Amino acid sequence: MSANTRPSILQSVIPITDLRRGHGLPIPAMRETSDGTTVRDQRGRQLRDLRISVTDRCNFRCTYCMPKEVFDNDYQYLPHAEVLSFEEITRVARIAVAQGVKKIRLTGGEPLMRRGIEDLVAMLAAIPGIDLTLTTNGSALKAKAVALKAVGLNRLTVSLDSLDDKTFRAMNDVDFPVAKVLEAIDAANAAGFEQIKINMVVKRGVNDHQVVQMAKFFKPTHGLHGNIVRFIEFMDVGSTNGWKMDDVIPSQEVVNRIHAVLPCEPAHPNHLGEVAKRWKYLDGAGEFGVISSVTEAFCGSCTRARLSTDGALYTCLFAQRGYDLKTLLRSGEDDALIANAIGGIWQARQDNYSEVRTAETARERKVEMSFIGG
Repeated sequence: MSANTRPSILQSVIPITDLRRGHGLPIPAMRETSDGTTVRDQRGRQLRDLRISVTDRCNFRCTYCMPKEVFDNDYQYLPHAEVLSFEEITRVARIAVAQGVKKIRLTGGEPLMRRGIEDLVAMLAAIPGIDLTLTTNGSALKAKAVALKAVGLNRLTVSLDSLDDKTFRAMNDVDFPVAKVLEAIDAANAAGFEQIKINMVVKRGVNDHQVVQMAKFFKPTHGLHGNIVRFIEFMDVGSTNGWKMDDVIPSQEVVNRIHAVLPCEPAHPNHLGEVAKRWKYLDGAGEFGVISSVTEAFCGSCTRARLSTDGALYTCLFAQRGYDLKTLLRSGEDDALIANAIGGIWQARQDNYSEVRTAETARERKVEMSFIGG
């Protein structure tokens, strides 16, 4: 269905429903796999990516993620005892890698707010054969970039929704200046992080006037690698961001705007299941990406599971409920049982939310992105 034929969707903010606590979904039994190793879901998708939310806290109040009207001074975050420890996170990660996971992304909330995050990165980096990356709003990155690189973080993604200071301050809603994020990106490049991904959530009438400027700013010059901007369609994640279809800038419109100024062409994906469609500049200097979860669903190739701050496994960004792994971790169960739980959960998966998105599904109470990571 094209963007202009979609039904009219959610017009206002839905009051938050706390989907963090309570009973998780029953964990399905794992079936024996045909090749003895590869775990596939109901649509044949393999488990390749694990996103781990290390905290439900963030110092920004981005309107599309943690709006201040909901996440105010009275909002109750998880108590420390309910949050997975570094040892528990590492144990789940190690078991998941044995199930086929190749890439682990640390998220939040804002992951750099988790005290001792460098220790967790070091513990995860010691797991052989994984691509370890982290997504941050950049507010604490300048101070931590060197340490994160030193303990084994492979790559970085920085969320940055505008280069215009007024627009950026309005979107993060805590009056944080864009200059400090740009300084952090420079510091991370200097620390050895090359081709940092810059994520921009594009919302019509809010920051879409910055699309071409973002592409120009991060396009490499003078033989440098540059960083890679990824333009993300505004999504109906969670239940509090007031999403409606009219606010979505389709990725093709983004590409058209950039192409008119910086001619570009499609590029081949780097790997199966890559969420961003790559576009390379015709002058050979750099590329950008678009993530089109709304107008061009990529559910069919989605290989991602998400571990929430309190140890629940979610099989979709738009899920309503997860599967409680924390109880297994804290009940003395061995690795084999937890591995079977993860395998059974994945085998039962048949999520395809973005393919069936309607006005009704957009109104459903979904877990907040700040709790399971973007």
